[in-house]
Amino acid sequence: MKIALDMMGGDRAPEATILGAVQAARDFGITVQLVGQPDVIQTELDKHQTDGLDLPIIPASEIIEMYDHPSAAVKSKKDSSMVVAIRLVKEGQSDAFVTAGNSGGALAAALFGLGRIKGIKRPALSTVFPSDSEHGCCLILDVGANTDVKAEYLQQFALMGYHYAQKVMSIPNPRVGLLSTGEEENKGSLLIKEATPLFKQSNLNFIGNLEGKDIPGGMADVVVTDGFTGNVYIKGAQGVALIIQKILEREIKARPMAMVGAFLARGALKALKAKLDYREFGGGPLLGVNGVVVVAHGRSDAYAIRNAIRVANKAAANKIVQAIEQGLNSG
Repeated sequence: MKIALDMMGGDRAPEATILGAVQAARDFGITVQLVGQPDVIQTELDKHQTDGLDLPIIPASEIIEMYDHPSAAVKSKKDSSMVVAIRLVKEGQSDAFVTAGNSGGALAAALFGLGRIKGIKRPALSTVFPSDSEHGCCLILDVGANTDVKAEYLQQFALMGYHYAQKVMSIPNPRVGLLSTGEEENKGSLLIKEATPLFKQSNLNFIGNLEGKDIPGGMADVVVTDGFTGNVYIKGAQGVALIIQKILEREIKARPMAMVGAFLARGALKALKAKLDYREFGGGPLLGVNGVVVVAHGRSDAYAIRNAIRVANKAAANKIVQAIEQGLNSG
């Protein structure tokens, strides 16, 4: 298995991307292709013990920066680490592409370089989100690739999410829910009212419409929404989690007895922190493009990069693109 890693993307590149690549190559026994500026990569690589690891450097002189306009940058920077890595996937020299760089750039590079799976109207960016289900998480899509959608796009998002949850998250028959303002079918926007009958007619395990509170409650394994709503929900949830953590830390420090309780409960608090840690999930798959693409958070550290590579490796090994194609053809 060969994974092409964008070495230049992310707030902590190249230090975090190099260390994450080294950890992934060692832990999973795979080839991690280091795509980017050779001198920069080699200087950082020399700081680590890499004997026996397969970490080839693939030259790419340019970088798609966070402030770049995605489509324009992909078209003008033909030798960027993103474009070169996508080209490796297109040519069959890599099995998957991972980046913590400009997510819009990743979407544009994948669309221009790989194209969409035949029959897919729009790709969807997804993310794994912690929940109180037996699996401990769910998949939400779209979270930013498409702000304006049609009902048929949502149905396709559901199909792609279903097969990803089944193949990569190891959930045998994922429960699919449609995010709305209420559980009743007569609630929600016109888009939701048009999409609900399509979901009911599909072969998916559709459990009905969900409210926002049902997502962390573990009501569904796959949550479908448009990119605007999904992006707002995810970032809002991240903000709430952060403020709760800060308030909790501040209040514990202000009370000596609470400090004792926190010490006694440190094991449970550590487990809770790990369950809510985005780094454990690695990155979100860009589903619908004709290749495996995983987009990690821009602030990803080495551990997050390592896990993003793990996710890409599993998605490629379980042939997620072919699974979506077959699901689309079977209705």
